[in-house]
Amino acid sequence: MPRVTTTIQNHIAHVELTRSDKMNAVDPAMLAAIIEAGEALRGNTDVRAVVLSGQGNAFCAGLDVASFAALAGGDPHEIMMPRTRGPSNDYQHVSMIWHQLEMPVIAALQGVCFGAGLQIASGADMRIAAPDTRMSILEMKWGLVPDMGGMVLWPALMRADVLRRLTYTGEEFSGSDAKDYGLVTEVSNDPVTRALELAKLIATKSPTAVRAGKALVSYALEHDAEAVLLEESRAQASLVGTPNQMEAVMANMQKRAPNFG
Repeated sequence: MPRVTTTIQNHIAHVELTRSDKMNAVDPAMLAAIIEAGEALRGNTDVRAVVLSGQGNAFCAGLDVASFAALAGGDPHEIMMPRTRGPSNDYQHVSMIWHQLEMPVIAALQGVCFGAGLQIASGADMRIAAPDTRMSILEMKWGLVPDMGGMVLWPALMRADVLRRLTYTGEEFSGSDAKDYGLVTEVSNDPVTRALELAKLIATKSPTAVRAGKALVSYALEHDAEAVLLEESRAQASLVGTPNQMEAVMANMQKRAPNFG
C-alpha cells in the first residue's frame, strides 16, 4: 500500500498519510513518500492550497521505533550530517518541504501528533487540531533532541520559555493546550473538514496574491524591518495591474465569483 496519497480537486491538493495501521508512524518508506508528495506539488500553479492529514485515528505517531535500530547500526554523523536537500537532510526536508511550497498548507491533526509528526505538521502554514489531540515534542523520551526542522519552525510559533519546557520535558499536551501555546491555529472537532473549508476559501482568492502573501510572511519572519518594508513595496508593485489583480477588482465590483488564470 502507498504510504501517502494526493488527491487534487478544485485547486486543492489533499495529501494524506495512509499508514493508518501503524498510526502513520514514519518509517523510511513514509519519509520518502512524504518528501515525494511535497516535491510533486512544488511549482504546480493549478494548486492553490494544500491540506495535509493522516488517515485513521492519528495524524502521525512519530518516528517508527524500527528506524532507531537503523540509525544505531550506522555512523550517525554519516547519516545525518550530509546536506541532501539544500540546507537540510532528508529527515529535516520532510517538514521543511511544506514550509517551502509556494501555496498555503493546512495540517489537520487528530488522535496523536508526536515527535516527527509534530515537526511535519509544523511545516504547514496553519494547524487545525481536534481539542483532545495528544501532542508532544517526544524526542527527549528517547534521550534525543528534535532534529526534523522543529527548531527552525517552532521559535516563530511559541514563546521561548514554552518551547524550552516542552523540549526539556517531552511532556504530552492537548490540541487545546497547543492553541494556547501558539502551536495550533484553531481547534475543531472535525479538523479535516475545517482545513478543507479554509483551503476552499483560500482557493477563491487570487493565487498570485496568495503566493506573494506567503512569501512575504516568510520573508518578514527572517529579515529586519528595513528589508521587510522594501519587500512589501516590491511585492505590491509586482501585483498591481496584473490580470489576477484586475480580475479580483472586477469580480468584487460586479459581485460575482472571480475567474483567475
